[in-house]
Amino acid sequence: MKDGILLIDKEAGVTSRFVDNKVQRLLGTKKVGHLGTLDPFATGLLVVAVGKGTKYLPYLGDEEKEYEARLRLFERTSTGDPDGEILERREDPFPEEGRIHEAASKMLGEQEQLPPMASAVKIDGKPLYERFRKGEEVVRKPRRIQVHSFEILGIDGEKHEISFRTRVSRGTYVRVLGEEFASLLGTIGHLVSLRRLSIGGITLEKARLLSDIREEDVLDPLPFLTLPKAEIEDEEDLRFVRNGAGITLQREEERLLLVKEGKALAVYRKALPGYYVSERGLF
Repeated sequence: MKDGILLIDKEAGVTSRFVDNKVQRLLGTKKVGHLGTLDPFATGLLVVAVGKGTKYLPYLGDEEKEYEARLRLFERTSTGDPDGEILERREDPFPEEGRIHEAASKMLGEQEQLPPMASAVKIDGKPLYERFRKGEEVVRKPRRIQVHSFEILGIDGEKHEISFRTRVSRGTYVRVLGEEFASLLGTIGHLVSLRRLSIGGITLEKARLLSDIREEDVLDPLPFLTLPKAEIEDEEDLRFVRNGAGITLQREEERLLLVKEGKALAVYRKALPGYYVSERGLF
């Protein structure tokens, strides 16, 4: 079995964990994990690591993600998406196009967002969705998020729907953004579709459907790592790195990916000027 990452175009109706389990069976390994969970109704890019590739997940650069979504106005659901129960309906007038674009401009910037109850965020060791299913309500702390872009793609007054593309920081719930956008328009709403286009510098372009995945689709994670790289040429330094010892490097970066002849060795962090120590052991 190859070690590395898979770029999967997740289909609607399955959980991210289902995808992990399918990859486990397909490739015959228990060591599988993914970067950035997608809700069951959502589609698009899911980065799945297999074998030793799981060690790379923290360094794949998921600080920003891009999505396309479709928002249906005048209906509010318990989850902010089509999988929830409809809690409220309204017969408000559909907003004018100018007002829609004006509201979109107000979505930009840094803001606080409360994680939804129907989410995988853990409080006291338990995912919120488990308590949500029991009808419980838990006090949650808001998160600081950043909306870098919010572009209107289409407006369908007959279906009461607005399509948009947004680029957001890690930890942002786009279904919550959809509810907030509807509120800016003076009404309620929920997402009816959500598609992830990218995670950091990894895009959906080369992703494959789960049903089409084969072992040869496992990719080397190294080209996708966002850390600055430092080539280890000195044999003594190489021995130190393999033993997890600190080394002297005349570099300014706080963290470095150490490589040898195109292969990742370890991640080191600056402890003192010109001196680096191990942060992540051998890959």
